[in-house]
Amino acid sequence: MRAENERPVYMDHAATTPVRPEVFAAMVPYFSRFFGNPSSLYTFARESREAVEEARGRVAAAIGAEPAEIYFTAGGTESDNWAIKGASAAHRRGGGHIITSSVEHHAVLHTCQHLERQGFSVTYLPVDGYGRVDPGAVADAITDRTCLISVMSANNEIGTVQPVAELGKIAREHAIPFHTDAVQAIGSVPVDVDVMNVDLLSLSAHKFYGPKGIGALYIRNGTEIENLIHGGAQERKMRAGTENLPGIIGLGKAIELAAADIEGYTRRIGGMRDRLLAGILDAVPDVALNGHPEMRLANNLNISFRYVEGEAILLLLDAHGICVSTGSACSSGSGEMSHVLTAIGLAPEMARGAVRLTLGDANTDDDIDYVLDVLPRVIERLRSISPLAPPCGDREGT
Repeated sequence: MRAENERPVYMDHAATTPVRPEVFAAMVPYFSRFFGNPSSLYTFARESREAVEEARGRVAAAIGAEPAEIYFTAGGTESDNWAIKGASAAHRRGGGHIITSSVEHHAVLHTCQHLERQGFSVTYLPVDGYGRVDPGAVADAITDRTCLISVMSANNEIGTVQPVAELGKIAREHAIPFHTDAVQAIGSVPVDVDVMNVDLLSLSAHKFYGPKGIGALYIRNGTEIENLIHGGAQERKMRAGTENLPGIIGLGKAIELAAADIEGYTRRIGGMRDRLLAGILDAVPDVALNGHPEMRLANNLNISFRYVEGEAILLLLDAHGICVSTGSACSSGSGEMSHVLTAIGLAPEMARGAVRLTLGDANTDDDIDYVLDVLPRVIERLRSISPLAPPCGDREGT
């Protein structure tokens, strides 16, 4: 058994991941040796430009796109903003109408809310109890003013995978641009822009063992979109600003590695996740898995513990060296109940007791054993002092 606090057990990979050694090694020369501005014309700079284009090719190959359809950004949030603001402006019809889901990342939801203040109308589609969007509801929501449909590939909080290909097919039948936030999907599920029928796709390197501060937006050839950032001719005059050279190199290497081992990753990480879930269900009464039991990311567990607060669980686990979260890192500290858990119809007491554990490459079977040793003791301790918890013998499953 692991000694307490021998080393941190990191289970918050949905928030961010460590940079792979191979990725870091690929980036290092571009901080010092090959530092030329890729937009300059001399030979030294052309070496940087060639490296950028090689990385662009790696990103394209990983998602079934053409290199000319890949545009580098500062991350998933910028990519989402660009896709939604840019495509909506370019395709605005009769005032403009956007369709999205109620469980999107805030990078999408807040952008849509901003556009509502600019005169657009937005339909926020409900989801079922597993967090899935009904394709029929998407079709029913389309009007002659609809200028964009945006539905995420996989949910960052509960791990539910959406029927993106079916949604994209509906959008294509109506000649409406379709965007998907694939930030959580890259490296976890196969991503192919043609199979998925998407016109725009957002991704972020730090979710698949690449560096922070770099992402990309896939824009299908022929898709009209307005620029988000102005001020230079970089990215083929589409996204101004000096290129983040080391970040781009890291993104290219990270996505190449992630795409090459999806099957092995899913098998290994999914096996540990299933053992962790089974152990929790066996050891702790009054718990519930949030999200779809099968159509979910292999590394994601979002579990509600009745009678206790998720933040208290997080803090006590942290005292034992176990890193988890209560939801999206972008909402941490907001004090608000998760909009995702609310959207799937979770009762407030269960939503407040939700904890997200997301596994990654460095996790081991020993980590699973350690969490299964500590977590039940943490829950029992919190329930022993909770005014909401009934006597032990009256609880479900005891």
